[in-house]
Order: sequence, then structure tokens, then C-alpha cells
Amino acid sequence: MSRRLDIERIRNIGIIAHVDAGKTTLTEEVLFHTGHIHAIGTIKAGSTTTDSHPLEQKRGITILAAAVTCEWQGHRIHLIDTPGHVDFTIEVERSLRVLDGAVVVLDGVAGVEPQTETVWRQADRHRVPRIVFVNKLDRPGADFARCVRDVATRLRARPVPVVWPLYDGPGEEELIGVVDLVERRSIVWRGDGPSRDKTGAPVVTPLEKLSDNLQTAHNQILEVCADEDPAILEAYVAGRKVAPDALWAALRRATARGRIAPVYAGSAFKHRGVEPLLDGVVALLPSPRDRGAVEAADGVEHREADVAAPLAALAFKVVFDEHGQLTFVRVYSGTLEKGMYVLAPRSGKKVRVGRIVQLVAEKRIEVDALGAGEIGAVIGLAVAGGETLCSPDAPIVLETIRAPEPVMRIALEAKTADGRDKLGIALGRMVAADPSLRLETSAETGQTLLAGMGQLHLEIAVERLLSEHRVAVATGEPLVAYRSTLRRAVRTTYRHVKQTGGPGQRADVTIELAPGEPGSGITFEDRIKGGALTREYIRGVESGIREAAERGLFGGGYPVVDVRATLLDGAMHSNDSSELAFHIAGTLAFRQAADEAAPCVLEPVMSLEVVCPEEHVGTVVGDVLRRGGKMLGIDVRGDDRAVRAEVPLAESFGYANALSAMTHGRGRFTLEPARYEQVPEGRARALMM
Repeated sequence: MSRRLDIERIRNIGIIAHVDAGKTTLTEEVLFHTGHIHAIGTIKAGSTTTDSHPLEQKRGITILAAAVTCEWQGHRIHLIDTPGHVDFTIEVERSLRVLDGAVVVLDGVAGVEPQTETVWRQADRHRVPRIVFVNKLDRPGADFARCVRDVATRLRARPVPVVWPLYDGPGEEELIGVVDLVERRSIVWRGDGPSRDKTGAPVVTPLEKLSDNLQTAHNQILEVCADEDPAILEAYVAGRKVAPDALWAALRRATARGRIAPVYAGSAFKHRGVEPLLDGVVALLPSPRDRGAVEAADGVEHREADVAAPLAALAFKVVFDEHGQLTFVRVYSGTLEKGMYVLAPRSGKKVRVGRIVQLVAEKRIEVDALGAGEIGAVIGLAVAGGETLCSPDAPIVLETIRAPEPVMRIALEAKTADGRDKLGIALGRMVAADPSLRLETSAETGQTLLAGMGQLHLEIAVERLLSEHRVAVATGEPLVAYRSTLRRAVRTTYRHVKQTGGPGQRADVTIELAPGEPGSGITFEDRIKGGALTREYIRGVESGIREAAERGLFGGGYPVVDVRATLLDGAMHSNDSSELAFHIAGTLAFRQAADEAAPCVLEPVMSLEVVCPEEHVGTVVGDVLRRGGKMLGIDVRGDDRAVRAEVPLAESFGYANALSAMTHGRGRFTLEPARYEQVPEGRARALMM
């Protein structure tokens, strides 16, 4: 695997999906067919390659994104298996940041589910081309055509089936293979298990004639390809056959440009459809060179995907184990070599590159270098996640990775004196490895608070404190991460004067606070004219405003968000002014203005989807309304019904047990952050005290 491949033969892909769609099972099949494992593990037995963490095996879910490197048809595939649960969305976010393509897995019965929509939007934001794999088509109620329609209606994409499932048996209930619509051939698997010898190879049969529905699907491919290639358009209009190679080339261009989402079919658990999917990854998803030059954070400088270019790489994830820090790296240009010194421009440090490895989950395969387009890891590299690594002679700063804001927090306290000494270090490492976790201090009690994306996220964090860091902690009840904002514009002038025995402090500022766009945080604008304040003092005002906003309003210290702060005027004293004085003035001016700007409390509102039998729909809807939720609709999902709603996070605690009781254990739900909204007046009064 250590041999250097042409960059055109590299594929950096992720497997993304809703929880339980079959991502890890599919990854296990990929590793088997590419020769990296000789027996396929199962989630039930806790023996899969990528879900290697003890907590993943205990809970039967993916918690940490796992990277594997394998080869197929002369191409190297760097594959990242990501979690499906929304609480671990940071793992998907930072994976998509460095990938060139993705495989979106759908449950053939459930179709497009809530987290599918979330990861699809994340891929849209990073402009990552996708192919879709409709999995579990061996199950009763699976419907490939409905899943394709879901991709069009719920994901607003243009799905193009490249294969179609093939069934056999008395009621055509047994999935035996797929029809390749580009090559016009059937691919049929025999037996119940995979094998690399001839007995396990699928039977491939050319098809002279397609059924009406398959011919319609083939014509859709021709139409898509005609849009990409004038020669195909001419042949299509004239009724001439088009060579499969020309169709594959046109489909590749359309996929790389994000115009279509090719759709594959199969069942990873039943070993059906994996080889055609791997062929599709190689044939349709882009290479690093196809993705073009990487852009600097300032949008000015670019680096081409070429080993001869200066080094530009991104440390997109760090993990800690008994050997120290392991830093995951994507190289965009140049070569990252063992023993070389690189610049970490955000911190301003030069660091030496130690051992470099490529990963197959927990297995580490040492290599001497990673070239442009490669993904690997460096052992012992002391940099933060999101840091750029570049040549000291050709510095560049790449866009970092932005973590979502947490919506829930818990208080932590070590149970032993020894644990108190270790807790700070353990939490520091966990937050460095998972930036969607945040450390806070309670303004009222001084307790340490750990904030995260949800109850499961925080439960896992507490379990990892014990299992990985040997720190047992007591926890308080989950708390909602409320925020605050301002509802009207206010202008205020504040004079800060403090006289002491020596030089005093003096700073005059006039600021305006006004409501900002949702999601904008705190924006600062300087409108100082005529040099009334120096740049140093303006920086002091801005830092003071941001500190005051972070400390928050009301008794709970709810951070202030979505506010525009404008510095309009100021005055400085030749002897007594300083950056500190203007920092204090900015802080106190913000508080003074905020008190007059109709402040209010914001709470996280969650998107809730409950899938349950029809007879329980009324009970579920009634419970949603009792919790102060808002109904969005009810969809048919096979034999079940999907209730879509929005509920305040504060009213969702303990929902798993409540739903189990309401539906006699037959309901399942997905809860994910939607947005922040103003707390209704009745509850707000208690929160504002």
C-alpha cells in the first residue's frame, strides 16, 4: 500500500447516512472485497473493523469516524465511516471538510430519514459530490423506486439509477442481484455468503432487451449524458447506440459537478451490490485533481493538487490514546514527509513530523510520506484540530473546521481527590479531540460544566472519562444551553474613569447595539472617523464587547448571540488611556445598552420525527402538543407512519422512555437541533430572574 499512486487514481470518500442505515456493515463488506479482512464482522457480535472502540461495541452504534485505506481496481480509496447519530455530527462535518466524494446510504424500507437530510445539507455546504446506495433491499417493505423518489422530493437532488435491483422467487421477494443499466447486463450473486474464489463471483449476463421500466431508467441515463456531451446528444436523437465508456465519462462529469446523484442498489448484509458500488466509486466520484486547487481561508491564494507544489495540508482531527496524540491529516498539495519541519500558521509554531501512518481503523501501516491527495495520520504531532500544515517557505492558511454550538450541558465533579487532579487534563484532551464539546464554568456555583450536542453525546463523554482516562465523575441533571439576544436597537455612550496613585484609566465610547441575522453571532463594525481612536483602542472596545456577550445576560449568564455592535465614536486621553481601559469601557457599554434593548431568552428547538404503527399516531401527536410542540405533518413510511414535529429541547428530556411506553416499544424517534427561538413569556420570566 505504501507505493505512490498517480493522483488520478486516488479516491477520498466518506460513508454518511442516518443511524442504522447500514454504513458500518457496508464498510465491512468493502474491506472484505478489497482484501483487507478475511472474515466479515457484525455489529451484533461487536466484531466490525471500524467500530473498534469498546463503547461502540457495547452500544452497537458508530461514535467516532474511522478511517480506512484500501485498493480496488488499481485505485487507492481512503474511506471514512462516519456516525449516523446527530449528536456526533462534528465527526461528519470534519470528515466532509477533507473528502472529495461521499456515498450516502439509505435504508431501503425507511428511505430518506431526518439525519439523511442533515448530512446531505452538510455535503451541499462543502460541495461534495455524492452517489447513493439504497441498502437493505432484501427486507420486507423495501422499495427502491420510492427511495429514488425520496431523493428527488426530500433532498431536492436529481437521482439517476445506475443499477436496478433484481428479485427472484415465487413472490419475487428474494434479492438475487442487480441490473447494470449502463452496461445493459445482469449481475447475480449465488449462495448466502461472500467468497473471493470462483464460487462467490457473481454471474454476469448481457441483456439484449430491457423490460419497459428498465428501458425507461436507461433512457434517463442517456438524457443526462446527452446534457453533458453533444456527441451523445446527436447519437441519442438519431437513435444510435452509445458506447458504455462514453456514458460513464459523461456520468462522471455530471456527478463531479453536482448535477446528479447516481443511485446504486443492494444489501450489504446479504453481500449483494457491493462490487458494482465500488466500481461506481472509482468510475464516478472525483479524484483530488478533479476537485481542483485548494483555496486559502482569505480566498486569495490557491494550491494545485500536485506533489511538486508547496505543501498545504489540514490537520482535521486529533485523538489521544496510550501512545499520545494521533493527528489525522489531509494533504492537498506537495508532500508531507517523515522528519521534515512544517509550519502551523495559526499558532505560529514550527513542528517536526514524526511517524506517518495510513490507517485501517485501529491498524497503523507506517509510510515515509503522504503525497498530494492522500489522507493519513501523524503520531505525536502537537497541533490542534483544524490547524494548517504548510511549508515554512510558502505559508498558507486553509479554512478551519467550524464546530456546531452545543445545546445541552451537565455539571461534573470528580468522585475522588485523585480524580480531581486528573479531571482538568482529561477534559482538555476530550475537548481538543471533539470541538463540539465545550467546557464552561457556572456563574452561580462555580461548577465545571460540560456542554454538548445532546444527552447521548454527554453520556458517552462521561463514560469515556472513566474508560479512557480513569476519572469517575458525578453528574447533575442535563441543563438546556439557553442563549439571549436583543430585540431593538439602542445607542449608548459610556465613560470609564478610574483614578489611582499612578496613571489612571480613561476611555469614552459610543456604541450601538441592534438585532442581527439569525446565526450571525456577534458582529462588530468600526465607524470611527477622523482618528478619534487608535487601532489598538478599537481592538480593546471590540474584545470588551465580545467578552460581555460571552458572559451573557440574566441570572443564568446566557450568552448573547445575533447582535450587531457598532462603534460610532470615542475619545482618548493622552496619559490615562490604554487598550485595557477601552476593553473595560466596551464591556460596560455593552451591558448598559443591552439592559435597554429589550433582551430576551432563546431556547433550542428540536426537529422530532417519530416512526410508529398507525394505531399509536394519535397518542404520539397528543404527547407532542402537550410538550408545547408544533406538528409539521404525518408521512406514510411503509406500514408505519412518520410523525414530524418540533419541540423545545427542555420538554424532550426522557422522551425515549415515554415513547416506549406510548407505543409498547414499537416506536423509534430522531431528535436533532433545528434552531433557537424566543422562550414563551410564561417560562421566560423564571429564566430571566
